[in-house]
Amino acid sequence: MRKQTLQKAHQWTILDVLTWTAEYFSANHIDAPRLTAEILLAETIGVDRIDLYVRFEQPLTEDERARFRELVKRRIRREPTAYILGRKDFWTIGLEVTHDVLIPRPETEFLVEAVLERIDEEHAHLMRIFDMGTGSGAIAISLACSRTSPVFFASDSSPAALSVASRNAAANGVADRIRFFASKWFEAVSKNAGFDMIVSNPPYIPSTRMAELEPEVRDFEPAAALDGGGDGLRDIAFLIGQAPEYLRSAGMLLLEIGHDQKEAVEALAARSQAFVDVFFRKDYGGHHRVAILKKG
Repeated sequence: MRKQTLQKAHQWTILDVLTWTAEYFSANHIDAPRLTAEILLAETIGVDRIDLYVRFEQPLTEDERARFRELVKRRIRREPTAYILGRKDFWTIGLEVTHDVLIPRPETEFLVEAVLERIDEEHAHLMRIFDMGTGSGAIAISLACSRTSPVFFASDSSPAALSVASRNAAANGVADRIRFFASKWFEAVSKNAGFDMIVSNPPYIPSTRMAELEPEVRDFEPAAALDGGGDGLRDIAFLIGQAPEYLRSAGMLLLEIGHDQKEAVEALAARSQAFVDVFFRKDYGGHHRVAILKKG
């Protein structure tokens, strides 16, 4: 009876909960256990993560503890933190993310940088830039927030993804500058569109490696945005083969690619005979992450 009374009298403070949860996450092989615990707890009690440090002795209410437990359970099941929160920061913007869209990765920021570097400021108001397979809208919205002059287009084959992208564009104040539409690659696009740049982060993971992905990716993110066919090059090859018909002279196709696909992309570009130059941009890990193909 005395033991029960002592247990009931104990109040779990923010520090207690963070310490216990970080150890629990670590024991269950959750990445960045302390950081993840802090993010989820800050979400639960409605404060910025940094504010937790000045509230370490603050006790949690029963309702807060119950809500926090539900978030912890979801993360233990390996659901990504971004889906639990319903948002993800990318580039200089915040984005809503749902299970209908891929969670934006830091690697994709290199693709955004490559596009921005190639926007001709003098003639930017005449440029037409097309983001294919837009998902959450991360690429198109980042570009539109960074450059006000070009006309931006963005497509996706998933109506649910387009809804997310449209909401993100509105939330970031660029809804009137991006023309969203439904299309599986070029199906709804006229061949005389004359784009200056076609940009895409296509699926590029080989089908045989899908089962090897981390549970957060394999079990929760949309497979259609990841699976690039047998060798991972199905969609990359299609885009390289078809894009020249939709690009103006000297237009560019910019693609995010797998870390080991540089040589394959070079071979595909050579086979197409439509591109006069092929460049690559490395990510922070030293991998060739972005392919830039210039049409003749």
